[in-house]
Amino acid sequence: MARSGPHFMSVFSGFVLLSVNIIVHGDPLRFRAHNAVPFSFASYYGDHMVLQQAQKSAIWGYHPENGAKVTVNLIANDAGTIIQTLSVMSRPGPVAGQFVWSAAIDGPKADSEAVFRVTAKSGSDVIMLKDVLFGDVWICSGQSNMQFSMSMVNNSKEELMNLEQYNRIRVFTLKQVESATPLYDFASGSIEELWSVPSTSTIGGPDWKYMSAVCWLYGKNIFNGLGRKVPIGLVASDWGGTPVEAWSSPDSLAACNISQHANSNDKTSNVIQDGLFVDAPGTPSHLWNSMIHPFLNMSIYGAIWYQGEANAGAPDTYNCTFPTMIEDWRMKFHEATNGATDPYFPFGFVQLAAWREGKNYTHGFPDIRWHQTADVGYVPNYRMKKVFMAVAMDLPDDTSPYSAIHPRDKQDVAQRLALSGLNIAYGKPTTYHGPTITAYFIDIGFYTLKIGLSMKIDKPHSNDGFEVCCSKDNQTYCGSGNAFWSPAPLIGYDQHSVTMSWKTCSGSWIVGLRYAWLETPCAFKQCPVYSVINELPMAPFVTNGLIGGGRVGQDGPQYLQGTLN
Repeated sequence: MARSGPHFMSVFSGFVLLSVNIIVHGDPLRFRAHNAVPFSFASYYGDHMVLQQAQKSAIWGYHPENGAKVTVNLIANDAGTIIQTLSVMSRPGPVAGQFVWSAAIDGPKADSEAVFRVTAKSGSDVIMLKDVLFGDVWICSGQSNMQFSMSMVNNSKEELMNLEQYNRIRVFTLKQVESATPLYDFASGSIEELWSVPSTSTIGGPDWKYMSAVCWLYGKNIFNGLGRKVPIGLVASDWGGTPVEAWSSPDSLAACNISQHANSNDKTSNVIQDGLFVDAPGTPSHLWNSMIHPFLNMSIYGAIWYQGEANAGAPDTYNCTFPTMIEDWRMKFHEATNGATDPYFPFGFVQLAAWREGKNYTHGFPDIRWHQTADVGYVPNYRMKKVFMAVAMDLPDDTSPYSAIHPRDKQDVAQRLALSGLNIAYGKPTTYHGPTITAYFIDIGFYTLKIGLSMKIDKPHSNDGFEVCCSKDNQTYCGSGNAFWSPAPLIGYDQHSVTMSWKTCSGSWIVGLRYAWLETPCAFKQCPVYSVINELPMAPFVTNGLIGGGRVGQDGPQYLQGTLN
């Protein structure tokens, strides 16, 4: 039975064909357009690709005529057996004068050895995709720390050895191009690296080109964590220096009351090629239009994200724009694939890494890290369901030749992100995050605060990192007037708690607590609190909720206790 491709049904049908040159071929429903594209697959289909397993996977392309029959076959390579046959008709596409066809293949369940071919036949013309695998497809997006390539990481030569054992991971990288309007496919020359099998040249390409280090290392860890049985497709779509608004749809920005002109560059400086802006990547929605929207036809398993540096100068809206972007991507992929992509597909991100040293850098990066969790401090949470993260603030690299904002240790980042992904995205019983605060106990007589933690901790790697908010008048907002942050050094610990001193707040109320609230809060892996299992750092944390009327410096033992959820 003929089936229509999901995205064309839900989105493409709303477009009107503006002008065609009709040529009758005996069938009044068939005609050819002036700018017809030859019979072909869409740009991001190719040999060696991975299609999403165990759900509908759209296969689509172009035809020079409207109303032409296209027969799509899924063929098992080993025996040459035709597994599925679908017959569809070409029809007007979203671009005036172009005709498209699409079929929704029932993706087989992932197999550690199976290889497939996909053929499409129309009349005497046959096109083919070879060496196709069915597995899990992940999109990797963000700015420069996602763009940071494998040739640039620590121990890159060693990382690029023995890649043949990962030949069931496949990689694809886009070039950087933007558009003022949504695109439905990638223009000629917009793909940096077509679907490829891992090799020294395909993974260790030119600096900043391919392959994204976080993307590749995450995919490799996921592949290993799944017993090397599930093929992994990795799609890198990233651009250094870009804000979250550029990757967000107009709908997403509107939900946060963000103007379409926010963060826009001066349009007089833009270079335009083939109708596309090529040097104003920060313009709201432009990278959504050009580097995410074309993928909406493609069924995916999940996405990972490394971005936020470009928003650190004005972080206040990030607690809306980032969670809303995640929700919007999910909804649009789900709708465009007619439900094939999970409406809550797993979404992972890297909390911002360290950058500059100094006690004065308490705004920007720390704010973004907090907002990345929707101001909760951990994920998943009630606002960010099926979201996971890797903490990276404790991995500074002051000597990075690419600037300290681009640490070369992407291995720890990817390993932490994959631990989270294996748990949240795949249900594996991994310890995937560091300790979280569960309770506090204030001894006002002895000026100490003891905080309970959610898991067994290692011996503190340092004593610095916690701060308390000291308030002269019991106000709950810290940072102005008579309320200020003061260091609270650690003075003790046990397996599930740490204790700190409050003596610097003598004569004040204790109204807040924060942890690791600096751009660079510690030396390499030397923040205070780590889990015993997997040595994962506690994430940055802030609260103004330690309110109970207790005043440090009063005579006699007094206590205040509570829980933090």
